[in-house]
Amino acid sequence: MTIYDSIGQQYSTTRIPDRRIVNTLIHLLNLPRGSTIADLGAGTGGYSLALADLGFSIYAIEPSFVMQTQALEHPDIKWIAGYAEAIPLPDNSVDGLISILTIHHFSDLEKAIREMHRVVKSGAIVLLTFDIRLAEKIWLYDYFPWLWEDALRFLPLQELTNLIQSSTKRSVESIPFLLPHDLSDLFAAAAWKRPQLYLQPEVRAGISSFALANSNVIDPAVKSLAVDLSSGQWDAKYGKIRQLTEIDVGYRFLQATLEK
Repeated sequence: MTIYDSIGQQYSTTRIPDRRIVNTLIHLLNLPRGSTIADLGAGTGGYSLALADLGFSIYAIEPSFVMQTQALEHPDIKWIAGYAEAIPLPDNSVDGLISILTIHHFSDLEKAIREMHRVVKSGAIVLLTFDIRLAEKIWLYDYFPWLWEDALRFLPLQELTNLIQSSTKRSVESIPFLLPHDLSDLFAAAAWKRPQLYLQPEVRAGISSFALANSNVIDPAVKSLAVDLSSGQWDAKYGKIRQLTEIDVGYRFLQATLEK
């Protein structure tokens, strides 16, 4: 059973695909409508559905049955149960591949990268990932320090880039993704300007670092945030962040392409 069979039961209610992420995916894939795209670690299929609605044919690859059952049906989406380390598709069977905030869950990242390369014909592999070493700490990590500690376990961006290049002989370009203040896809740092959202259990349930953490750690932190928001202490200390419309907290798109 995957971890998302236990923590992903309400995932589709808070992890709503954001149009700016969709637009960036389309730009970086640079494929004509009608092309076939693999969505690796598709979750509940939000981004698969967004791309299918725009005329692409999608293979949504997801190991969690709980996640799959929350997906909306679409004639141009084919769901496949499978893992990144053994993608159940033939060689050179898709025109491009996306993987959105998933690679930190892969059990063997190098093997997964080789599998991505194997199934893609000549188009791009596009990943959305993060490296918090590239950004300053924000208020979120003062209340929830394990988010920072968990993220430090993942490969630095340059090491990830080197791994992709050495494993696939593809060129890799890194594109910063500044988080807008009104993201609809509520992943870990998405509500940076809306601290009250972290008080909602359903929002935390859609973020793996929260969902997997011990309640003995989470509950006091959430209570502390609630008290500080109510008293005005949060705004006194961090309120300047409300003046921003976007922020760089280390999220990056990676576009891996073959040399022409």
